[in-house]
Amino acid sequence: MKKIIFYFITIVFAVCSCEDFITLQPEDRINEGIFFKTSGDYETALIGVYSGLQSLHGGSNLMYISELMSDNHTIWWTSPTNNEMQCNECAITTTNGFVNSVWSVCYQGISRCNNILNRVDGANFSDDLKDQFKGEALFLRGYFYFYLVRFFGDVPLVTIAFRSPNEISDYDMTRTPLNQVYQQIIKDLKAADSLLIDSDEDDKSRASSGAAKTVLGKVYLTRKDYSLAAGVLNQVMGMGYSLVADYSEMFTDGNDQLAESILEVNFLSGNVGEGNSYSTIYNPGIFNMDIFPGGMVGHGSIVPTRDLANAYEENDLRRWTILDSILLDDGTYQKDLGARKFVDFTTGISGDGGVNFTALRYADVLLMRAEALNEIGYVADGEAFTLLNQIRTRAGLPSKTSTNPVDSLRIANQAEFRLAMEQERRIEFVYEQQRWFDLVRTGRAVTVVNAYFDNIGWDFELTSTETLMPIPQGEIDVAPELEQNDGYLTK
Repeated sequence: MKKIIFYFITIVFAVCSCEDFITLQPEDRINEGIFFKTSGDYETALIGVYSGLQSLHGGSNLMYISELMSDNHTIWWTSPTNNEMQCNECAITTTNGFVNSVWSVCYQGISRCNNILNRVDGANFSDDLKDQFKGEALFLRGYFYFYLVRFFGDVPLVTIAFRSPNEISDYDMTRTPLNQVYQQIIKDLKAADSLLIDSDEDDKSRASSGAAKTVLGKVYLTRKDYSLAAGVLNQVMGMGYSLVADYSEMFTDGNDQLAESILEVNFLSGNVGEGNSYSTIYNPGIFNMDIFPGGMVGHGSIVPTRDLANAYEENDLRRWTILDSILLDDGTYQKDLGARKFVDFTTGISGDGGVNFTALRYADVLLMRAEALNEIGYVADGEAFTLLNQIRTRAGLPSKTSTNPVDSLRIANQAEFRLAMEQERRIEFVYEQQRWFDLVRTGRAVTVVNAYFDNIGWDFELTSTETLMPIPQGEIDVAPELEQNDGYLTK
């Protein structure tokens, strides 16, 4: 049958995120006669792609699925939405708005990347600048597809820019096998790596060789290609990145361009639509709270669980992340959990947070390489231990060894190292949208999440089929040939 036009392949979508970036004539549409001519046009188009990272990481999209569906976070709010409750209970339906948003944002970003990649070679400016634009677009396309395959499995693979309705109608929009999509992701990231600058001193809100290598390492780790993962992550370790001394510095106001940052998503307070919503979403909905200017109240959509709060080791400096009590307007405190990470305490306007989100950082490189080395083969007190203990030392914690007389600090075999890594990543990356992917990657999601439900007395269950999200119902409605993932009912 003829393929229906998908949201992500609309030809005349806006390629910039706000009017201030460029003025076009005529103003109501973009076409090849007036756009994609100058280097400035391509720069504007790239800004449009990067705006998708704000939507993916800073709005009510990826945060809810990756954080609320884990044992790390829950809802503290009297009137949660149906979409929020589905995430909290691991009971996602085919109409879940957050799932739909992730699909739409990623495919819109991919479409914008394709528009750049399919035109830039014919542009009239320097080859060096063309390479930079191509490298960034390839990285971003691979980045968006990596989120899609981890959430949905087989997905439509589109790498061309459509220039007519007939091209759209004739294109095969059915779901491409997972392995084939991964091959394209790896191809894109390798090409991006070869084209992009390898310095860690450039603008970290833009793609770099270090960012491409880091995502490639995560792709290999997810694919269980451990030797390839260890190799590419070792290359990142030689690129000049380093851990910052103070863990909290990575997640508070002024966290731009730090030595540990590899890729960050910029947010700006005071500009409508350019801020993040972490401040309210990550803190409870207490009506007389007094932690933000002007009496702004938290939404309580993704607050820490008591299980997470109790998971920290004694004297772990990363415990800074969690607020144990909330200041009230009468000067007293209420014993409820909130968060500091990425929270902007200077703004009293919801959605106006100015703290950048760190999408990729060096601590992840160290822990991913440690994980890969352990999977290649456990070595008592080998490099994997050294990498793990770098993270623990920064957190103010004692090292773990293969012979430590303290049980909690001893890792005697490969299986124990895996559990130690699971614990370390849980604490290190709270609120960084990684917990769900870590649990699914290691095959531990069902065990861990269901144990959490049992411990708190909730009568919910995560099944293995639910570790993949459903294809959004709206996409199935217009293109039934997409087919739904197992375990989900299609209307």
